[in-house]
Amino acid sequence: MILLDPDLDPDPTPKATAAKRTGASKPKSTTPPTDLRLPSARTIARFLAAAQQAVKLKGQVTVLLTTDAAIRKLNHQFRGKNTATDVLSFPADPMPGLKPAEQVAGDLAISVTTALKQARVQGHPLSTEIKVLVLHGLLHLAGYDHEADEGQMARRELHLRAKLKLPQGLIERAAPSPVANANSPRRGAPIIAQVKSADKSHAPGKGAANRASAPAPSARAKRP
Repeated sequence: MILLDPDLDPDPTPKATAAKRTGASKPKSTTPPTDLRLPSARTIARFLAAAQQAVKLKGQVTVLLTTDAAIRKLNHQFRGKNTATDVLSFPADPMPGLKPAEQVAGDLAISVTTALKQARVQGHPLSTEIKVLVLHGLLHLAGYDHEADEGQMARRELHLRAKLKLPQGLIERAAPSPVANANSPRRGAPIIAQVKSADKSHAPGKGAANRASAPAPSARAKRP
């Protein structure tokens, strides 16, 4: 499921300012390059399904595309870090009696603002950067932890990026990186509740309600 923060600008790229000089030639189009536009929810949902299958992660995953301001609040609330970040992962506790495919795997929160900055630095489309962040977050939901392992997550991510035709991932970039990632800031933490006003057609289902009421152990913050 893909959710868009109501405060998110559907066109996050900066707008060009038309010249005000008298007799100036007709200004160029202020339409941003196609590759820096926010991809559609359908496009992201298709990639999410493919990436989940590649990661072998069963269960529902909700991806919230949000702003720097909103993800900064989440980062501060769950990790004690009062800064914006690119992606946060929120694994969900298993629900008794449900099959793996019926479970809620967890939630991802992605800052489109930060993703856009990183896409510019990396020289690739915004859609590609969002896919890189989704894959990284899914691996955390699947239980990988590059801070505590001996390179297993990095190797797995490298293999999956090649399979999904993605460029360099977050682990390779972070040496060091000013942008932090989080793995399991709080198990069962309902990021969807952080959105002030979501479209009812995108309202979370029963799984999200269960996550909201589930007890949450202390946070485990992880950097990329």
